[in-house]
Order: sequence, then structure tokens, then C-alpha cells
Amino acid sequence: ITMKELHVHEITGHSLVPAKDIPALLDENHIEFQAIDCVNWKDYPYRPEVEFRIAHTGDAILLNYRVKEESVRAVAAEDNGRVWEDSCCEFFFQLPEDQEENIYYNFECNCGGTLLIGGGRPGDRPHAPVEIIRKVDRWTSLDKAPFEERMGECGWQLALCIPKEAFFRHQLKGFKGMTAHANFYKCGDLQHTPHFLSWNKIDLPKPCFHCPEFFGKIMFE
Repeated sequence: ITMKELHVHEITGHSLVPAKDIPALLDENHIEFQAIDCVNWKDYPYRPEVEFRIAHTGDAILLNYRVKEESVRAVAAEDNGRVWEDSCCEFFFQLPEDQEENIYYNFECNCGGTLLIGGGRPGDRPHAPVEIIRKVDRWTSLDKAPFEERMGECGWQLALCIPKEAFFRHQLKGFKGMTAHANFYKCGDLQHTPHFLSWNKIDLPKPCFHCPEFFGKIMFE
């Protein structure tokens, strides 16, 4: 399996950016979208249109997802809830020094802006404390969660400003010059048509995103 590589552009003059301003800021800086289009399991062939783009300010990662799918769901109302059962975009991230230890972070956000953050090894992944999760600003083009599944084609966007403090197991100084590993996902375990898409391909027998061995490489300017 080839490891994709992505260069993460630095946007200067900002530290934290309100999430609602991220799409326009990334437009201004000509940050291009990348497709999340790997269907890794033939039992789940549905492929909604999903793409993401990423930049950083030194102190924060700026993420913007764009989705078009046949239904949307945002039942999980509380942070650290079961967001992966909803229309959910995910960002899994491994710092360079954590490869041998197999430690990584997962940021999972449903289309209503409910966020889950975990960090650790597979099977031992405590959630981030609430005060850490609150530091991640989110914007969605849909209504705030919770809402039951709505059928019918829907296009929506999500933006996250993830400050360095959100990586709660570390004391990060910043992202500039860092080479890390990551994968980006779209899922909806309990949506009308369940699906499990990834940016970097995964070669496992059944759906699993907790597999850092299949992360791609991301290089921060």
C-alpha cells in the first residue's frame, strides 16, 4: 500500500482562527481539497463525495471538510459521545516520536458539531477532558446537533480549529517543520447507508480506522 504524502501550508499572521472563518481563509490562501475516496471494504460500497483541506498557523491545525451524501444524521449531542454512528468526519494523527509506541490521536466530529477526542494506543484510548475539547472551535453549515437522520441528498461543510493544546498527552510547542502521520475519514455507522471512507488506503479484513500502520505522511511547512 502506498503512503500518500501531503504538504501542510502555513498561514501566517494568525494563531487561532474562528472555525466559521476557516473556509474563506483557506480559499484566500489557495489551499486545495484532497479526496477521501478509498472504499476499503466491499461490504460497504457506498461512496459519498467527501474532501478535506488542511493548513496550520504554527499554533493550530485548520481543517475544512466538504461532503455530499444521501442522508445526514447527528444524534450524538454530547462531546465524546457516539459521533461515529452519525454523519462523521474524522482526523487521526500520530506525532513523529510516537510511532514506535503506537500512540495517536483521533478527532471525530459529526455534522452537527459534536466532537470526540481520544489519545493513546489501540484499545487504550482515554478521551480528552471536557475543558480540552472546548478549546477546539467548530463550525458546521448544518443545524447544531442533535437531530435525527434526514433523508435526501445533502451537501454540507465542517471546519475545525484544533489548537496544539488539544493534543492533551503532549506539550506541543507548535507544528512548524513537523513531519507526522495521519489519515482522514468519513463514516456513518448507523446512517441509512453505512460507509467507511479513508484518504489513505487501508488493507484490513473489516472496517477499522484505528490502524496507524496505514496513515499517510503529512509535512508541515
